[in-house]
Formats: sequence, structure tokens, C-alpha cells
Amino acid sequence: MPPLPEGAKMVVSLTGSNSFLLQQGLRRIIDEFVKEYGDIGLEKVDGEEVEYQKITESLQTLPFLSAKRLVVLRNPSAHKAFSEKFEELLKTVPENADIILVEPKVDKRTSYFKQLKKLTDFKEFNELDEMALQKWAVNFVKETGGEISSMDAAYLINLIGSNQQLLASELEKLLNYQPKIDRNSIDELVEPMPQSTVFELMDTALGGNSKEALKIYEEQRLAKVEPQEILGMVAWQLHVLALVKAAGAKSADQIASEAKLHPFVVRKALNITKNLSLQRVKELVHKAAEIDYRTKTEGIDIDEALKNYLLELSQRT
Repeated sequence: MPPLPEGAKMVVSLTGSNSFLLQQGLRRIIDEFVKEYGDIGLEKVDGEEVEYQKITESLQTLPFLSAKRLVVLRNPSAHKAFSEKFEELLKTVPENADIILVEPKVDKRTSYFKQLKKLTDFKEFNELDEMALQKWAVNFVKETGGEISSMDAAYLINLIGSNQQLLASELEKLLNYQPKIDRNSIDELVEPMPQSTVFELMDTALGGNSKEALKIYEEQRLAKVEPQEILGMVAWQLHVLALVKAAGAKSADQIASEAKLHPFVVRKALNITKNLSLQRVKELVHKAAEIDYRTKTEGIDIDEALKNYLLELSQRT
């Protein structure tokens, strides 16, 4: 969007699947506005909760007791009329009103998406890949006055996954414990996410290490993770493995985009499937489905069934 003359209205659109970075971007704009004009001119409107008329009224209202207004519209395109009349509506906004459009999920094939890119200060927040996530974690800690190495950041990400909000919370907890975050403090304070642990479980079993796979399984059981929950996570991961394997030579980013998965998840799956055929993945899916069916119809011991499944994975890679 070309620079606007001083005093002219600002129209910003925030979109993308990375909700953490999107919210950070939104918070920065709001904080800057409130610092200069106060919060009396700030209005937040959720398009999924109000009528279309309320949106148009909010856009056209002049500032009151403030030199400027800031209107934050979340999902205004929930109203078809908004996306259809978007360009026309922008012309009705007073010059002393700024607009933020928060549209996390916009169909890129629509004319509305093209108008957002053309008529607004367009900012898209996508999920970070492993390297970018590690770099973000290192910088996040540094900006907070602490220190963490790239290797230890990668270790933490492997333990709890790629959710940036969760990573930020865990990093803050670790920083409160000590400014220099290392593997010892991570092991002491961070509880691995079951989903990440199941990635490790499958990787270990398929790598032929049955002893370590069974150890990981028992640790999950001691942590009171139920066998049915473990089976559910195994099934989810097998679904991801099947999608990745069926994608052939497509890149991790292509697969992630098409399958609506995080690139971090896809790359971990690619690593696990590199020595597996598609037929083998199908066999694993079938066997897991059989265990689930038999637990519901025959009442078999699911603990023993899962242990035997892991042993079979280790022996038939």
C-alpha cells in the first residue's frame, strides 16, 4: 500500500494461520494508538457476533472526545455484504479513523483477498519452519534478558511442539527459574507434550529400538496418559505419515499447505517415513485400526495390544 499523507486514515489487514504472531502484531498497533490517543477512541467489533449494520456504523462514526478513532474489525467478512462492498465501504471511513481488519482465514482465490492486498497495509503471518522457530525462541529469550542456544531451543521445540503461545509460556517459566536456559533446566521444568512424545515413540519403534520404545510407552502410562489416548495420537500420526508418503516428491512446505499441517509436523513425519514404503504405512494404519476395533468389540487388553504393536513396528521396519 503506498504511503498515506499525514493525518490520513490507515487501513491495515492482518491474516494468516500463525495466531500468536498475528495477535502480537495486533497488540503492537493497538498499544501505539492508545499511547498516543488514549483508549477512548478504540473500538473492537467481532463480525461473527454483530449485525452488518453495526459494522458499517462503526466504520463511519466520527471520533468523539479523541483526535482519532481506531476500529478493530475481527472477521468482518463473516458478512458476505462486507466482502462484496469492501472497496465502497472504505470510501465512507472518515480520514481521522484508522481501521484494522483481522481476517485469519481468507480464501486467496476471492476478489476480497486481492482487494485486501491492494487497498490495505497487508500483513500475513504464516507458521514458522523449524529454523525460523528456533531463531524466534532465541531472540524471544534474548529480548527478555536471558540466553538460550539454538540447540537447546530445538530441544525444547521437540519436547512440546511448535505452538508459539505454548513455547512463549514455557520460555517465560524457564526464564523465571534462571536467565540462562539449558537442557538441564528444560528437563527439570518442562513436561513433554504427549503428541511430541508419540512422535518419538513411533520414530524409536520404527528405528528398531523396541526396548527404548517400550520405555517411552511405560513413561507415558506412569504419567497417567491412558492407552486409548496414546492410540488416538498414534492414529493421528499415522494419518500424517500416510499424507506425507502419498505426497511423493512434494516439498514439506507444499505438503503442509495442502494438508493444513504445520511444516514442523510434516518435516518430522518426513524423517520417520524416509525408510518406509507407502504399503508399509498402510499396513500400520490397518493394524492400529484393528486394535481400536477389537478394544471396542472384544474387550482386549489395550495395554498389551499397544506393546505388541510397538514390538511389531521394531521388528518389521
